[in-house]
Amino acid sequence: MKSPWDSIKVGYLRLIEPVADYLVRHRVNPNVITTIGTLCTIAAAVIYAFGHISIAGWVLGLTALFDVLDGTVARRTGRETKFGAFYDSSLDRVSDGMILGGLTVFYATNTPRHSVAMVIICLLAIIGTFLTSYTRARADALGIDARVGMLQRPERVVLLSAPQAFFGLAFHGLVLAAIVILLAVTSWITAVQRIAFVHAATTPRADRREKSVDLSSQSTASPDGARAAVHAPSPRP
Repeated sequence: MKSPWDSIKVGYLRLIEPVADYLVRHRVNPNVITTIGTLCTIAAAVIYAFGHISIAGWVLGLTALFDVLDGTVARRTGRETKFGAFYDSSLDRVSDGMILGGLTVFYATNTPRHSVAMVIICLLAIIGTFLTSYTRARADALGIDARVGMLQRPERVVLLSAPQAFFGLAFHGLVLAAIVILLAVTSWITAVQRIAFVHAATTPRADRREKSVDLSSQSTASPDGARAAVHAPSPRP
């Protein structure tokens, strides 16, 4: 049974299919699509920084299709390359940093919404987001697919765009603050989950089994020793 998120992704892919067909027919370079998408994301980050939260949410949401189009066009035109994957991943980090950086500037400079606590949370979200990406990249370098965790990048993009587009600074900005806090917490949880996954994948099962056997033998040895000491005859004077 498909999850609601999978159904949303299928519907989104069908929605942008005509755009993908057009780009494939005109043989548009996938790296150009990636670059344009990043520039649009930077524009959304600047709009966030100036406090136009709803507009930024719409810009980010509408331009997020570039994240899907570059890979789709690359596959359908036979232009999938190692550099293309590297370039796309690198600019994704730029996009993530710029969006959360824009929100950091917003909370640091916007007088009505100024909050030192939210600035710190935004910074933690930036670090957590980069750590989430790095742990997966480092695992890939080790030959381990660490695509696990609570929150993947597509979900992060949706959380950074859709609620802001519809709510903006409604409810005294509580919706925006809740989203940023949620992103900060889930990014760190995801990073820890990936670290644990790689640890489990790189620790030999024999070692884990030996450790468990050692622990069990120690736990059973102590009671036996105690019983032996109790029942042992005391030395005669």
